[in-house]
Amino acid sequence: MTFILETLLRLAAWLLAAPLLPGIINKVKAWIAGRRGPPVLQLYYDLARLWGKGVVMSTLASPGFIVGPAVAWVALVGAALIMPLGGAGGALSFRGDVLLLVYLLALARFCTAWAALETGSAFEGMGAAREVSYAVLSEVALITAVLSLSVQTGNVTLTDMLALSVGSGAVLLAAGLFAVLLAENCRVPFDDPNTHLELTMIHEAMILDHSGPPLAVILHGASLKLLLFAVLLSQVVLPLGRLSPLAAAGALVGTVLGVTVAIGLVESLTARFAFRRVPLLLTAAFLLCLFALLLARKGGVG
Repeated sequence: MTFILETLLRLAAWLLAAPLLPGIINKVKAWIAGRRGPPVLQLYYDLARLWGKGVVMSTLASPGFIVGPAVAWVALVGAALIMPLGGAGGALSFRGDVLLLVYLLALARFCTAWAALETGSAFEGMGAAREVSYAVLSEVALITAVLSLSVQTGNVTLTDMLALSVGSGAVLLAAGLFAVLLAENCRVPFDDPNTHLELTMIHEAMILDHSGPPLAVILHGASLKLLLFAVLLSQVVLPLGRLSPLAAAGALVGTVLGVTVAIGLVESLTARFAFRRVPLLLTAAFLLCLFALLLARKGGVG
Protein backbone atom coordinates (compact mmCIF):
# COMPACT_ATOMS: atom_id res chain seq x y z
CA MET A 1 0.00 0.00 0.00
CA THR A 2 2.89 2.37 0.80
CA PHE A 3 4.42 1.73 -2.61
CA ILE A 4 1.13 2.45 -4.38
CA LEU A 5 0.61 5.66 -2.41
CA GLU A 6 4.15 6.85 -3.08
CA THR A 7 3.79 6.09 -6.78
CA LEU A 8 0.51 8.01 -6.96
CA LEU A 9 2.05 11.00 -5.18
CA ARG A 10 5.02 10.99 -7.56
CA LEU A 11 2.69 10.74 -10.53
CA ALA A 12 0.61 13.67 -9.29
CA ALA A 13 3.76 15.74 -8.75
CA TRP A 14 4.98 15.08 -12.30
CA LEU A 15 1.61 15.77 -13.91
CA LEU A 16 0.88 18.93 -11.95
CA ALA A 17 4.36 20.46 -12.14
CA ALA A 18 5.00 19.88 -15.86
CA PRO A 19 2.78 22.68 -17.31
CA LEU A 20 4.55 25.20 -15.08
CA LEU A 21 7.81 25.07 -17.06
CA PRO A 22 6.48 26.48 -20.38
CA GLY A 23 4.84 29.29 -18.38
CA ILE A 24 8.15 30.20 -16.75
CA ILE A 25 9.91 30.15 -20.13
CA ASN A 26 7.32 32.46 -21.68
CA LYS A 27 7.55 34.78 -18.68
CA VAL A 28 11.33 35.01 -19.01
CA LYS A 29 11.03 35.73 -22.73
CA ALA A 30 8.45 38.44 -22.05
CA TRP A 31 10.64 39.99 -19.35
CA ILE A 32 13.65 40.11 -21.69
CA ALA A 33 11.49 41.76 -24.38
CA GLY A 34 10.08 44.29 -21.93
CA ARG A 35 6.54 42.89 -22.11
CA ARG A 36 4.14 41.71 -19.46
CA GLY A 37 3.57 38.37 -21.16
CA PRO A 38 1.02 35.64 -20.44
CA PRO A 39 0.47 34.34 -16.89
CA VAL A 40 2.83 31.64 -15.65
CA LEU A 41 -0.18 29.33 -15.28
CA GLN A 42 -1.42 29.95 -18.83
CA LEU A 43 -0.91 26.36 -19.98
CA TYR A 44 -3.09 25.10 -17.14
CA TYR A 45 -5.92 27.34 -18.40
CA ASP A 46 -5.35 26.18 -22.00
CA LEU A 47 -5.44 22.51 -21.02
CA ALA A 48 -8.69 22.95 -19.10
CA ARG A 49 -10.24 24.81 -22.03
CA LEU A 50 -9.14 22.22 -24.59
CA TRP A 51 -10.38 19.34 -22.47
CA GLY A 52 -13.91 20.75 -22.60
CA LYS A 53 -13.96 21.10 -26.39
CA GLY A 54 -14.95 18.62 -29.08
CA VAL A 55 -12.70 16.76 -31.49
CA VAL A 56 -12.60 17.53 -35.22
CA MET A 57 -11.13 14.70 -37.30
CA SER A 58 -10.12 14.43 -40.91
CA THR A 59 -12.14 11.99 -42.99
CA LEU A 60 -8.85 10.26 -43.85
CA ALA A 61 -7.83 9.70 -40.24
CA SER A 62 -7.96 6.25 -38.67
CA PRO A 63 -8.26 5.55 -34.91
CA GLY A 64 -4.49 6.01 -34.78
CA PHE A 65 -5.11 9.75 -34.91
CA ILE A 66 -6.52 9.50 -31.36
CA VAL A 67 -4.57 6.48 -30.12
CA GLY A 68 -1.16 7.93 -31.08
CA PRO A 69 -1.20 10.93 -28.68
CA ALA A 70 -2.64 8.78 -25.89
CA VAL A 71 0.09 6.13 -26.20
CA ALA A 72 2.76 8.85 -26.44
CA TRP A 73 1.47 10.44 -23.23
CA VAL A 74 1.43 7.09 -21.40
CA ALA A 75 5.01 6.43 -22.57
CA LEU A 76 6.16 9.79 -21.20
CA VAL A 77 4.40 9.14 -17.90
CA GLY A 78 6.18 5.79 -17.68
CA ALA A 79 9.51 7.51 -18.37
CA ALA A 80 8.76 10.06 -15.64
CA LEU A 81 8.09 7.31 -13.09
CA ILE A 82 11.40 5.66 -13.98
CA MET A 83 13.35 8.92 -13.58
CA PRO A 84 14.82 9.16 -10.06
CA LEU A 85 14.22 12.26 -7.96
CA GLY A 86 17.43 12.81 -6.01
CA GLY A 87 18.04 10.37 -3.19
CA ALA A 88 14.43 9.19 -3.32
CA GLY A 89 15.16 7.15 -6.44
CA GLY A 90 12.63 6.25 -9.09
CA ALA A 91 9.16 4.91 -8.44
CA LEU A 92 9.70 2.05 -10.89
CA SER A 93 13.45 1.58 -10.48
CA PHE A 94 15.00 -1.72 -11.57
CA ARG A 95 18.21 -2.96 -13.15
CA GLY A 96 18.42 -1.80 -16.75
CA ASP A 97 15.66 0.80 -16.39
CA VAL A 98 17.75 3.31 -18.31
CA LEU A 99 17.27 1.22 -21.44
CA LEU A 100 13.51 1.30 -20.99
CA LEU A 101 13.68 5.07 -20.51
CA VAL A 102 15.35 5.55 -23.90
CA TYR A 103 12.84 3.26 -25.59
CA LEU A 104 9.86 5.01 -24.00
CA LEU A 105 11.09 8.38 -25.29
CA ALA A 106 11.48 6.87 -28.76
CA LEU A 107 7.99 5.34 -28.55
CA ALA A 108 6.48 8.71 -27.66
CA ARG A 109 8.09 10.31 -30.70
CA PHE A 110 6.99 7.49 -32.98
CA CYS A 111 3.36 7.71 -31.84
CA THR A 112 3.27 11.50 -32.27
CA ALA A 113 4.64 11.21 -35.81
CA TRP A 114 2.24 8.34 -36.54
CA ALA A 115 -0.76 10.42 -35.49
CA ALA A 116 0.46 13.29 -37.67
CA LEU A 117 0.68 11.07 -40.74
CA GLU A 118 -2.87 9.78 -40.17
CA THR A 119 -4.38 13.06 -41.39
CA GLY A 120 -2.94 12.82 -44.89
CA SER A 121 -1.73 16.43 -44.57
CA ALA A 122 1.39 17.41 -46.50
CA PHE A 123 2.42 19.88 -43.81
CA GLU A 124 2.08 17.35 -40.99
CA GLY A 125 3.99 14.76 -43.00
CA MET A 126 6.74 17.33 -43.57
CA GLY A 127 6.88 18.11 -39.85
CA ALA A 128 7.03 14.41 -38.96
CA ALA A 129 9.88 13.86 -41.44
CA ARG A 130 11.87 16.71 -39.91
CA GLU A 131 11.16 15.49 -36.39
CA VAL A 132 12.52 11.99 -37.00
CA SER A 133 15.46 13.35 -39.00
CA TYR A 134 16.61 15.43 -36.04
CA ALA A 135 15.92 12.52 -33.71
CA VAL A 136 18.55 10.40 -35.48
CA LEU A 137 21.25 12.74 -34.17
CA SER A 138 19.72 13.74 -30.83
CA GLU A 139 19.10 10.13 -29.80
CA VAL A 140 22.72 9.24 -30.58
CA ALA A 141 23.87 12.06 -28.29
CA LEU A 142 21.43 10.97 -25.56
CA ILE A 143 22.53 7.32 -25.75
CA THR A 144 26.19 8.39 -25.63
CA ALA A 145 25.49 10.48 -22.52
CA VAL A 146 23.73 7.53 -20.88
CA LEU A 147 26.62 5.25 -21.82
CA SER A 148 29.06 7.72 -20.26
CA LEU A 149 27.14 7.64 -16.98
CA SER A 150 27.02 3.85 -17.10
CA VAL A 151 30.77 3.53 -17.66
CA GLN A 152 31.47 6.04 -14.89
CA THR A 153 29.33 4.28 -12.28
CA GLY A 154 29.45 0.70 -13.55
CA ASN A 155 25.63 0.51 -13.36
CA VAL A 156 22.68 0.40 -15.73
CA THR A 157 20.19 1.60 -13.13
CA LEU A 158 19.29 5.29 -13.27
CA THR A 159 19.21 5.73 -9.50
CA ASP A 160 22.82 4.55 -9.19
CA MET A 161 23.98 6.29 -12.37
CA LEU A 162 22.73 9.69 -11.18
CA ALA A 163 23.55 9.35 -7.49
CA LEU A 164 27.04 10.89 -7.74
CA SER A 165 28.56 13.67 -9.78
CA VAL A 166 30.53 12.65 -12.87
CA GLY A 167 33.35 15.10 -12.05
CA SER A 168 35.07 16.93 -14.88
CA GLY A 169 32.90 15.17 -17.44
CA ALA A 170 29.82 16.85 -15.93
CA VAL A 171 30.53 20.06 -17.83
CA LEU A 172 30.72 18.20 -21.14
CA LEU A 173 27.61 16.16 -20.41
CA ALA A 174 25.68 19.22 -19.25
CA ALA A 175 26.48 21.13 -22.44
CA GLY A 176 25.66 18.17 -24.67
CA LEU A 177 22.43 17.28 -22.84
CA PHE A 178 21.28 20.91 -22.83
CA ALA A 179 21.52 20.94 -26.63
CA VAL A 180 19.67 17.62 -26.74
CA LEU A 181 17.00 19.08 -24.44
CA LEU A 182 16.45 21.99 -26.83
CA ALA A 183 16.26 19.65 -29.84
CA GLU A 184 14.02 17.01 -28.23
CA ASN A 185 11.58 19.65 -27.01
CA CYS A 186 11.59 21.66 -30.25
CA ARG A 187 12.93 24.86 -28.71
CA VAL A 188 14.97 27.64 -30.26
CA PRO A 189 17.43 27.39 -32.03
CA PHE A 190 16.08 24.08 -33.39
CA ASP A 191 12.42 25.05 -33.63
CA ASP A 192 10.16 27.89 -32.54
CA PRO A 193 7.08 26.73 -30.59
CA ASN A 194 5.38 30.06 -31.31
CA THR A 195 5.84 30.01 -35.07
CA HIS A 196 2.86 30.08 -37.43
CA LEU A 197 4.76 29.63 -40.69
CA GLU A 198 4.05 26.10 -41.90
CA LEU A 199 7.16 25.85 -44.08
CA THR A 200 9.46 26.21 -41.06
CA MET A 201 7.45 24.24 -38.48
CA ILE A 202 8.61 20.95 -37.00
CA HIS A 203 6.69 19.88 -33.91
CA GLU A 204 3.91 22.42 -34.36
CA ALA A 205 3.34 21.19 -37.92
CA MET A 206 2.55 17.71 -36.59
CA ILE A 207 -0.35 18.91 -34.43
CA LEU A 208 -2.07 21.31 -36.84
CA ASP A 209 -5.13 19.06 -37.23
CA HIS A 210 -5.46 18.06 -33.58
CA SER A 211 -8.07 19.68 -31.38
CA GLY A 212 -9.86 19.24 -28.08
CA PRO A 213 -8.66 16.55 -25.63
CA PRO A 214 -6.09 14.98 -28.02
CA LEU A 215 -4.42 18.38 -28.41
CA ALA A 216 -4.48 18.83 -24.63
CA VAL A 217 -2.80 15.45 -24.23
CA ILE A 218 -0.10 16.42 -26.74
CA LEU A 219 0.59 19.77 -25.07
CA HIS A 220 0.74 18.23 -21.61
CA GLY A 221 3.00 15.46 -22.89
CA ALA A 222 5.34 18.05 -24.40
CA SER A 223 5.59 19.88 -21.06
CA LEU A 224 6.14 16.56 -19.27
CA LYS A 225 8.98 15.71 -21.63
CA LEU A 226 10.53 19.13 -21.01
CA LEU A 227 10.42 18.54 -17.24
CA LEU A 228 11.85 15.05 -17.71
CA PHE A 229 14.92 16.32 -19.56
CA ALA A 230 15.36 19.20 -17.10
CA VAL A 231 15.40 16.74 -14.19
CA LEU A 232 17.86 14.48 -16.02
CA LEU A 233 20.18 17.39 -16.80
CA SER A 234 20.02 18.64 -13.21
CA GLN A 235 20.98 15.28 -11.75
CA VAL A 236 23.88 14.86 -14.18
CA VAL A 237 25.43 18.05 -12.81
CA LEU A 238 24.55 17.83 -9.10
CA PRO A 239 25.89 15.13 -6.71
CA LEU A 240 22.46 14.65 -5.13
CA GLY A 241 23.42 11.28 -3.70
CA ARG A 242 25.73 13.02 -1.22
CA LEU A 243 23.04 15.37 0.11
CA SER A 244 20.32 14.84 2.68
CA PRO A 245 16.84 14.14 1.25
CA LEU A 246 15.59 17.66 2.02
CA ALA A 247 18.69 19.35 0.64
CA ALA A 248 18.61 17.13 -2.46
CA ALA A 249 14.95 18.01 -3.11
CA GLY A 250 15.66 21.73 -2.75
CA ALA A 251 18.73 21.54 -4.97
CA LEU A 252 16.82 19.59 -7.62
CA VAL A 253 13.93 22.07 -7.69
CA GLY A 254 16.32 25.03 -7.85
CA THR A 255 18.38 23.51 -10.65
CA VAL A 256 15.29 22.62 -12.70
CA LEU A 257 14.11 26.23 -12.36
CA GLY A 258 17.59 27.37 -13.40
CA VAL A 259 17.48 25.16 -16.50
CA THR A 260 14.02 26.52 -17.33
CA VAL A 261 15.21 30.13 -17.03
CA ALA A 262 18.24 29.26 -19.18
CA ILE A 263 15.92 27.97 -21.91
CA GLY A 264 14.00 31.24 -21.81
CA LEU A 265 17.23 33.22 -22.08
CA VAL A 266 18.43 31.13 -25.03
CA GLU A 267 15.14 31.66 -26.84
CA SER A 268 15.28 35.41 -26.15
CA LEU A 269 18.90 36.00 -27.15
CA THR A 270 19.33 33.65 -30.11
CA ALA A 271 17.56 33.13 -33.40
CA ARG A 272 16.35 29.94 -34.95
CA PHE A 273 19.01 28.17 -37.01
CA ALA A 274 18.65 27.42 -40.68
CA PHE A 275 17.83 23.76 -41.31
CA ARG A 276 21.27 23.05 -42.74
CA ARG A 277 22.94 24.19 -39.49
CA VAL A 278 20.86 22.06 -37.14
CA PRO A 279 22.78 18.81 -37.83
CA LEU A 280 26.03 20.63 -37.02
CA LEU A 281 24.78 21.64 -33.58
CA LEU A 282 23.46 18.16 -32.83
CA THR A 283 26.76 16.68 -33.97
CA ALA A 284 28.54 19.03 -31.58
CA ALA A 285 26.25 17.81 -28.79
CA PHE A 286 27.14 14.22 -29.65
CA LEU A 287 30.87 15.02 -29.60
CA LEU A 288 30.58 16.65 -26.18
CA CYS A 289 28.90 13.53 -24.82
CA LEU A 290 31.48 11.37 -26.60
CA PHE A 291 34.36 13.27 -24.97
CA ALA A 292 32.71 12.73 -21.58
CA LEU A 293 32.49 9.02 -22.41
CA LEU A 294 36.19 8.92 -23.30
CA LEU A 295 37.06 10.62 -20.01
CA ALA A 296 35.02 8.04 -18.13
CA ARG A 297 36.52 5.18 -20.14
CA LYS A 298 40.11 6.29 -19.48
CA GLY A 299 39.48 6.86 -15.82
CA GLY A 300 39.81 10.62 -16.14
CA VAL A 301 36.44 11.26 -14.50
CA GLY A 302 36.58 11.52 -10.74
